[in-house]
Amino acid sequence: MSESVVVISGGSRGLGQAIVERLLETGSRVATFSRTETDYIKKLRENDQAHDRFFHRPVCAGDAAALHTFVTETYERWGRIDALVNNAGIAHDGVLALANESQIDEMISINLKAATILTKECIRFMLLNRFGNIVNISSITGQRGFSGLAVYSATKAGIEGMTRSLARELGSHGIRVNAVAPGYLDTDMSQRLTEFQHSQIISRTPLGRLGGVEDIVPFIEFLLSPASRFMTGQTLTIDGGASA
Repeated sequence: MSESVVVISGGSRGLGQAIVERLLETGSRVATFSRTETDYIKKLRENDQAHDRFFHRPVCAGDAAALHTFVTETYERWGRIDALVNNAGIAHDGVLALANESQIDEMISINLKAATILTKECIRFMLLNRFGNIVNISSITGQRGFSGLAVYSATKAGIEGMTRSLARELGSHGIRVNAVAPGYLDTDMSQRLTEFQHSQIISRTPLGRLGGVEDIVPFIEFLLSPASRFMTGQTLTIDGGASA
């Protein structure tokens, strides 16, 4: 992965931040965007000025024109795009009968539509070099379902469908497409869990805990590496045994 150019959506916190950190450690050049510039992003951008290995723009994932500009700027900056990690996502929980329509629209827009458009924009440049690697962040809810997460689960199931279809569509062009489906992680998104929900998830998980970003990043790194060169159209489930 040394010197590879990797685009990551939502790299300012949580799992996205952990992916950015690891890829920079291994020598990759990383382009990421988020709605706001967090302290982590500010510090990273300031420290990297002399090395030109990190690029960030404040972009809303739901803005297709902004995604086009961001990907184009990344290509113009480094002359290629080798990999994409579709990480940005948002979740609103609650029974579907009482769901807020604007929240439904937001989840579909950010989790599914934005990932599709960002993939389209990156593929255009990957096809020029007949090489590319795409890793989509899904969720076990897209495979198993979860009460109160019908829309979120639907978007993640859509991500896995896109993964399999694009693997067939792009394989002959040297582009691999895989996905990672984590279980519940101990990140900002899980802070909204009630004590009951938290204990319920842990009781259903054979390893007896929520996952951490350190449990997921190595698998993303594996999928981005030559070690997985004969692997495409697959979803790796990392959930502590919850879906066993």
